[in-house]
Amino acid sequence: MRLQLYDGVAAVPPSAWPAGDGGVFVGREWLAALEEAGCVGGATGWQPLPLALERDGRVEALAPAYLKQHNRGEYVFDWAWSEAYARAGLQYYPKLVVASPFTPVTGHRLLGAADGQTPLIAGLRQLVDDNGLSSAHVLFPTADEARRLADAGWLLRDGTQFHWRNRAYAGFDDFLATLSRDKRKKIRQERRRVAEAGVTVRTLAGAEIGDDDWRLFDRCYRQTYLEHRSAPYLNLDFFRLIGDRLAGHCVMFVASAGGRDIAASLCVTDGDTLYGRYWGALEEVSCLHFELCYYQGLEYAIAHRLRSFEGGAQGEHKLARGFEPERTVSAHYIADARFRDAIAGWLQRERAGVSDYVDQLFSHSAYKTLAQDE
Repeated sequence: MRLQLYDGVAAVPPSAWPAGDGGVFVGREWLAALEEAGCVGGATGWQPLPLALERDGRVEALAPAYLKQHNRGEYVFDWAWSEAYARAGLQYYPKLVVASPFTPVTGHRLLGAADGQTPLIAGLRQLVDDNGLSSAHVLFPTADEARRLADAGWLLRDGTQFHWRNRAYAGFDDFLATLSRDKRKKIRQERRRVAEAGVTVRTLAGAEIGDDDWRLFDRCYRQTYLEHRSAPYLNLDFFRLIGDRLAGHCVMFVASAGGRDIAASLCVTDGDTLYGRYWGALEEVSCLHFELCYYQGLEYAIAHRLRSFEGGAQGEHKLARGFEPERTVSAHYIADARFRDAIAGWLQRERAGVSDYVDQLFSHSAYKTLAQDE
């Protein structure tokens, strides 16, 4: 048995990549597409370094690890930690991150055989210690993986997202009927505004998404980043690659008005879950974001009997649209014992705050209670 560090996802033979329930976002096709398209690697600050546990020449377990030069694209925000290191005259970067880049989705991060997780966790720590890195971070692992990491001395950090659960709804109106009157009215008003603006939406799935659609989506995606004065993480090459290799997982909603395509959103299906990933618009239409990023996805999930719809990170506004709070977790190994103790105390205080925050969110649920009338 040995640990092997690969110079990128492409260096791991397809036949060696652990199969199973890791999910599309840590599958070799998705991660290799990011690499081939130049979204990671090079000067992006994401250097792919998959760590594999090998036995008799076979990969038994693997962690999709990246050497990071910044904290962008992680969705677990550690600015305060890096600032504390800087004030102490220490280097926080580079750090090691185990994640699916730009993808705040909970799933397996220690892939392959379950009995390979413990040596893999030890290998990640060894990488940090042997190379003088500040830390290692496993983002959005499963609950079982988080427990194993905690048992190995890693610090756990709580987070919150907003997910929608399908309660066997017969249709969108059936879903609306479970909401309080004011929330139901608000959603209908928002959808009406989009329709009254002359906007229609078509759904494309799998092979129905052609190259023209990917080019449109890329234009919309880049335009929205430009309007927010930031640089997009992804590019047309990546979208084309997943459209070719992972077509069966892709769902696109395209909005048109006056004979022009004006906006699009991209979702990914994996198992019984729909994941809202990216969106963009070339023209501004009131409430179009809610229509393409939430309501179209909810209709699709109901029609295809999917169990849940995850709309992405953050967004308290999702609460009023039927999404509910969901706990997330990340795990952190801090090499410096002084900072490890300080961050452990900080996390304990943050955890209490997160717990109170989630309790408050549930008290503002969009769903009817017994005390509410129709």
